Amino acid sequence: MKDVAMPEKSYRKIELATTATDANVQALAFALPAMLVLLVPYVLLWPEQFSSATIEGLVMVYGGRILFLPFLMMLVFIPGAVVHELLHGLTWAAFCKNGVRSIKYGIHWKALSPYCHCEEVLPLKPYILGGVMPGVVMGILPAVTGIVIGNPWVFFFGLFFTLAAAGDMLVLWMLRHCQPTDLVQDHPDKIGCFVLRKV
Repeated sequence: MKDVAMPEKSYRKIELATTATDANVQALAFALPAMLVLLVPYVLLWPEQFSSATIEGLVMVYGGRILFLPFLMMLVFIPGAVVHELLHGLTWAAFCKNGVRSIKYGIHWKALSPYCHCEEVLPLKPYILGGVMPGVVMGILPAVTGIVIGNPWVFFFGLFFTLAAAGDMLVLWMLRHCQPTDLVQDHPDKIGCFVLRKV
């Protein structure tokens, strides 16, 4: 991939990245706690939804159609993955000199993982904002809304896309020691980025 030129002489370049395959494994360290943080309050607030009577009622109403639930989830996941990457790209594009022309989309075929790549160097805060946007908009906000109103469909949609943002959480964790003045270049080949720090 072609990358926009980065400052060189006055900056030290630090790579913070991992492969897409390794990232999928490491992301579990963020997905499991996130699932517990959201699932526990939902179960505590709406325990009747998990009672045997409720589950039996669902089986009676929907019967064998419940078996198609995994396929329904896949139908939601595919367009959801597209929207997830668009949220990354559109947020970063708002801070790019060349706008959406600096944003590229694709798929890491070995890990079967879609990606969004920003070709311009960004300040730390805008880069982080673009990184968290899908997880907040598609994950945390719907999940919290579902917890408050007790709607399982809204909640599990949010939970699902919070877990889907675990890879983004991993990248943000990589940036935890960065300084406010650092610049960030999205990595063109791996999950992560280059940090440019003044010397």
